[in-house]
Amino acid sequence: MAFTPYNQEMGTVEISKKLGFHKATVSRILLILMRYGFLQQNPQTKKFMLGPSITNLGWTVNQFLNTNLVYIAKSYIDDLRSTLKETIVFEVLVGNSTVMAYIAEGPQQVRIAGTIGDRLPIHAAAGAKAILAFSPPEVRDSLLNGQMPRFTPNTITDPKMFQRQLQDIRRQGFSFDNEEIDIGINAVGAPIFNYKEKPVAAVVVAGPSPRVTWDNDSPIVSPLKDTATKISAQLHYHYNNNV
Repeated sequence: MAFTPYNQEMGTVEISKKLGFHKATVSRILLILMRYGFLQQNPQTKKFMLGPSITNLGWTVNQFLNTNLVYIAKSYIDDLRSTLKETIVFEVLVGNSTVMAYIAEGPQQVRIAGTIGDRLPIHAAAGAKAILAFSPPEVRDSLLNGQMPRFTPNTITDPKMFQRQLQDIRRQGFSFDNEEIDIGINAVGAPIFNYKEKPVAAVVVAGPSPRVTWDNDSPIVSPLKDTATKISAQLHYHYNNNV
């Protein structure tokens, strides 16, 4: 960690002073770290820098984070379902749409339609809109690709109106589907970010429109955003005050 964030070369004495360890102790540790490839030594300056094993560790972590999103998020989604007593959907960005990667069914009698693996429209689904809102403009344009078909009278098909809605989502930190895919079904979503500060998924609360709301009195928004924050933290994302 002493070499972060720029991996500048340091000698034994410099590292000793920086860490507050005795020079002899530092020398022993350096030899061990070099043996396993965590550090390497410049043959000319005799100073040390991070080695190839650090890259291998980073690659291993990144592979796990990229391929185990559902595994990482599942317990948090189940907890949110238990708290809100509503169905929670985990949407993952795949190609030009989002996919229902995990569904924690709520205990209520009226449930949403949809199964794991179903693709959702990028301009109408709450999770998809949460991801779009926090994506760069060129990514948004590529994902939308000019296609905004109407599913219900509430589906937004006007590009300018949709862009204004995305601005609202960025400002408030959550998205919504106001009966835009199925009449009678609302959804509220919050984005999940990875270690590259890229929105890759979303947590969504879905259910009958009288129960699932996002006004000032809604009990849904705060725990939803908190769950998204926790999952993002597991993906090594560092939140700032703007999200």
